[in-house]
Amino acid sequence: MISLDQLLTGLVYLGSIFVLFLVGKLVYDKLHPSFVLREELFERDNVALSLAVVGYYMGLVLALGGVLAGPSLGLTEDLIDIFFYGLLSIVLLQISAWLNDKVILSRFDNKKEIITDRNAGTGAIEGGNHVANGLIIAGAVSGYGDLVTALAFWGLGQVVLIVAGLLYSRMVSFDVHDEIERDNVAVGVAFSGVLIAIGHVVGVAVEGDFIGWSENLAQLATYAAVGLVLLPVVRLVTDKLLLPGVKLNDELVAQDEPNVGAGLIEAFSYVAAALLIGWAF
Repeated sequence: MISLDQLLTGLVYLGSIFVLFLVGKLVYDKLHPSFVLREELFERDNVALSLAVVGYYMGLVLALGGVLAGPSLGLTEDLIDIFFYGLLSIVLLQISAWLNDKVILSRFDNKKEIITDRNAGTGAIEGGNHVANGLIIAGAVSGYGDLVTALAFWGLGQVVLIVAGLLYSRMVSFDVHDEIERDNVAVGVAFSGVLIAIGHVVGVAVEGDFIGWSENLAQLATYAAVGLVLLPVVRLVTDKLLLPGVKLNDELVAQDEPNVGAGLIEAFSYVAAALLIGWAF
């Protein structure tokens, strides 16, 4: 049974996370002065922005959850760590979003696609990237470690995400950027599943206490390799077992109206495989 002291301490921790969440929301708003979130969501019904923003909020919650999941050192030290690593997590989420725009979706202006064109495919990818990075940051800041280890594992996670994006682009028979630019929501949803899955695998690999560079880097390399190798395998299984009698590529790109349901099933397959990797290893 939870004691009164535990209940009060828990409420203090939750209150501090709520404050950090509000800070994260304000930072997002300040970094996007070209639009008013309320107007885009409730007057223009911009689904693309909804997907991106909900992904950001979820990524923020996941990252802050990783801060809470660390070992307790006493109320005062815990609060110092929560606010320090919580603010760091907010900064890293913004940098991760910038990397997504400049590296993963480098061939067009994401802001234009989401705000002007209301491209839900781009919104899905941006939202998925936020969730993926929330998972990576949660793992990087959990357990016993320090600022150097947190930044190092977050940075390596970005490398793995970029590699996963490039691998997905190579293993499909269509041009991912072209499909996203022509508002193909199905491909955007499938691609977001790739990012979330790899983000989960990396987050599991780096979570917990820092033991030593050789041990922790070896663990990250092993998990990342398994996750990346399984990407084409999972896609093949999805095509042959979950969607029997149809071709996944045809459902995603060879129709007048791309099949968003097929994209959701593909995304589910990647995320399910990532969850199983985390539980199995």
